[in-house]
Amino acid sequence: MRVKSIVTQLALFIRQRPGKPNVRTLLRFIALLIGMIFIFSVLFHYIMLREGQEHSWVTGFYWTLTVMSTLGFGDITFESDLGRAFSMFVLLSGVLFMLVLLPFTVIQFFYAPWIEARRQARAPDELPVDLRDHVIITRHDPVTAALINRLRRQRIDYVLLVPDRQEALRLHDEGLRVMVGQLDMPETYRNARLDQAALLVTTADDATDTKVIFVAREVAGKTPMIATVDNPRSRSVLSLAGAQHALNLTELVGESLAHRTIGGDAMTHVIDRLGNLQIAEANALRTPLVGNTIAENRIADLGVAVLGVWERGEFEVAQPDTVIGNNAVLVLGGTAEQLLNYDEAFAIYNVSGAPVVLIGCGRVGKATARALSNRGIQWCMIDRDPSRQADWMTDEQFLHGDAADVDVLKKAGIEKAPTVLITTHDDSTNVYLTLLLRDLRPDIQIISRATLEQNVRTLHRAGADFVMSTATLGASRIMNLLRHGSIVPIAEGLNIVRVAIPSALAGSRLTEVPVRKETGATVIATVVNGDMRINPNPADPLPTDGDLVLIGDEQTEQRFAELYGDSPA
Repeated sequence: MRVKSIVTQLALFIRQRPGKPNVRTLLRFIALLIGMIFIFSVLFHYIMLREGQEHSWVTGFYWTLTVMSTLGFGDITFESDLGRAFSMFVLLSGVLFMLVLLPFTVIQFFYAPWIEARRQARAPDELPVDLRDHVIITRHDPVTAALINRLRRQRIDYVLLVPDRQEALRLHDEGLRVMVGQLDMPETYRNARLDQAALLVTTADDATDTKVIFVAREVAGKTPMIATVDNPRSRSVLSLAGAQHALNLTELVGESLAHRTIGGDAMTHVIDRLGNLQIAEANALRTPLVGNTIAENRIADLGVAVLGVWERGEFEVAQPDTVIGNNAVLVLGGTAEQLLNYDEAFAIYNVSGAPVVLIGCGRVGKATARALSNRGIQWCMIDRDPSRQADWMTDEQFLHGDAADVDVLKKAGIEKAPTVLITTHDDSTNVYLTLLLRDLRPDIQIISRATLEQNVRTLHRAGADFVMSTATLGASRIMNLLRHGSIVPIAEGLNIVRVAIPSALAGSRLTEVPVRKETGATVIATVVNGDMRINPNPADPLPTDGDLVLIGDEQTEQRFAELYGDSPA
């Protein structure tokens, strides 16, 4: 395989425009060298005959090569001054041509260009002309790293644009597909086949993103483009530049953290939507639901489907015999009217007026506080830097102090708070605070932010009920836009996905096809002509034309596709 790769690269180098003259120069030099060897061998025979010696032609070439290469074994020598002078001339010619010019020529006109061609093959300046429906990414960061992982799992082509070749080679060696190009040059996007791409994603600062979108839009007028923004006011500027979507990850994380907050009540809190299907969560603490199975509670009579149950960070797909524990948070699905029916039945339970505790008054912390206020949930913020207190925060809402100090936590109301949200950008600090708070309040709901995906599992093990990763949330939102809203991330690694009903399942009954056993996916709804049927009867035949709504982890859709050949809805 290695030899085949080298041969392919060699052939590619020879076919390239800069490679052809280099090869011709090298061949001309080698032809000159062979001509010199031939002439010297002829002269060797002529002089030897004058001295009365006779040798074969093979011996003549042998003598010429040994002298020119300075080996000079001494087994064949001249006796006359003419012969010795000729030997010295051949020796000096060999030193010049074989030991100096030949290595230089090979390195200059063949080896160095070949190495450069190999480097360019690893980090090319242009993508294949026939490449289509790929995703172009302009920056490598935690969000795009998470996005690339999802693109790979979905077998979607992508390319990462890198201005610096050395950095591009480093990223290539890490297993990423890269292309070298300046982000402010239209030619870069032409070479990246932007007009044939499915999406352009840029996640730099607002000014850089605006310039990237503006330049790229000159090349491709219809390709969808997504940018992340730090300042909400930059959305309008990015829109003018040509971006269809501007994602404020700070606001997204803050809203997601706030949506996960039970706030001391038993009401439903909508976390996302898929068409007219609303995904909500509701706390079961101190409600009649605790201690009974889902079938015994007859929640379905309200028209609401129980999709799953969270229990201390562990998610279980709902089954009729699933027992609802005291710390359970139900994941519900239904229309707005159906969720209202649930609220009317359970809103009277678990009412608490104690504020939730927020730790960290950075950008995410402030966004979370605003989202909580919009939901009517009281909160108290803890931060070590008093200058971070915003003008819209009252002195009762902001507490200056160290959240690792138990006395500060008690002053913030941790003993009665239903929820604590940890929003600092330092994952190590978040793990420490999670362990501290879980020991201090075993019954409290702990929601934590994670900057990096790899720390999500650690935070769950430390005792967090929910963990929101900026990288995962951003990547999931971009994937959802790429898939035209067919994915709803409900937690780290857990999604609700809408897919077209594959022909292998059309007309089949779920009681006959072990979809969940083979893929880990649970069918929670069917969609036919826009009409969504939640929790379909597994004994009924699946529609022959329409969509399925599945719930499962990030590998679920891939296994489903491999077994049944589905496609995004």
